[in-house]
Amino acid sequence: MELLQSINWALLLPFVVIQFILLIIAIIDLVRSKNTNGPKWVWALVILCISIIGPIVYFIFGRRND
Repeated sequence: MELLQSINWALLLPFVVIQFILLIIAIIDLVRSKNTNGPKWVWALVILCISIIGPIVYFIFGRRND
C-alpha cells in the first residue's frame, strides 16, 4: 500500500493517458482497415499486449497503404 502512495501520479498520468489514446486509435484503425501486413488477429495481440510500443509498431509496420 505504501508503494501506491509513494508514486507521483502527476508525472505518471500523462503517459497512461497517451498509451490509452494510442491503443484506442490503433484498435479502431485495425478494425476499419481492409488490408494489413499480416493477419489482423496478430496485430490485435501486438497492440494489446506490448503496451505503448505495440500501437506504434502497428502504425509503422502493420498498416498497408494501397
